Amino acid sequence: MESFQKLREQLHGEILMHIDLSREVPDEEIEELIDDEITKKSQEAYIPLGLRLELRRAIFDSIRKKGVIQQLIDDPSVTEIMVNGTEAIFVERAGQLFQWENCFETREELGDVIQQIAAHSNRVVNEASPIVDARLENGSRVNIVMEPVALNGPIVTIRRFPENPIMMEDLIKFGAITIEGSEFVKKLVRAGYNIFVSGGTGSGKTTFLNAMSQFIPKDTRIITIEDSAELQIRGIPNLVKLETRNANVEGCEPITIRDLIKSSLRMRPDRIIVGECRDGAAFDFLQAANTGHLGFPSCLHFLHRRNHSFVVA
Repeated sequence: MESFQKLREQLHGEILMHIDLSREVPDEEIEELIDDEITKKSQEAYIPLGLRLELRRAIFDSIRKKGVIQQLIDDPSVTEIMVNGTEAIFVERAGQLFQWENCFETREELGDVIQQIAAHSNRVVNEASPIVDARLENGSRVNIVMEPVALNGPIVTIRRFPENPIMMEDLIKFGAITIEGSEFVKKLVRAGYNIFVSGGTGSGKTTFLNAMSQFIPKDTRIITIEDSAELQIRGIPNLVKLETRNANVEGCEPITIRDLIKSSLRMRPDRIIVGECRDGAAFDFLQAANTGHLGFPSCLHFLHRRNHSFVVA
């Protein structure tokens, strides 16, 4: 019996040869092609039912989804996926970090997944532009670092966010904030104070920002500005979401956080929320703050109005 990997690669190649690339092929047609090829192969040599089902899932994921990591992406208990080239995949689940038993077999396979992720977010990643931020269909944030910057192969880090954002009531239940603290933050937001939220990676800055946003009056016009969209602001009808863009090989100029902040001031915002503020963008945001628009940025997160300020670290 051939090894699973060899059998998967062989069937994968046969199926790709039968796909009509001149049109949009639905998932059902791909699944039918996979079933046909597995059936043909099983007539040459016996393939147990369990292995046939595993082959079906693995081949479909490699063609239409994110390959070996698709089952991790689909697992709601997984909060972080770290792909260290073809050497290892590390997973964070329930606050615990461990090495997963599977990994990408070849750099080509990993490269295909990376290009699929980048293309979905209209981003380009290659040796000339080796660092990119993107997002998955489910809203998960993705950071990709390619060679020559990444010495041990392409590095992919996926931060998965809960389908339903954590609200202030949840933070109180978790013991992350007291009822008195929550009421104090609510008064600050309603009163229009500047609020700066800072902290280390994974410390919950974006989570806390999302929770604070529930206190914003519903009749407010909000402009959000992010490198890659990850904020989960609910219940605001007049919400405009802006995202940066990298330069690409087609000659499109990059659109930065600074560009979007300047443009947002002409969009009649009540509040400007910047997902993450770094470098010169922080200066631009402070200038925007002085115009009287409320907002929030990460690394620093802002909630701003007039000349009031408050810092949460």
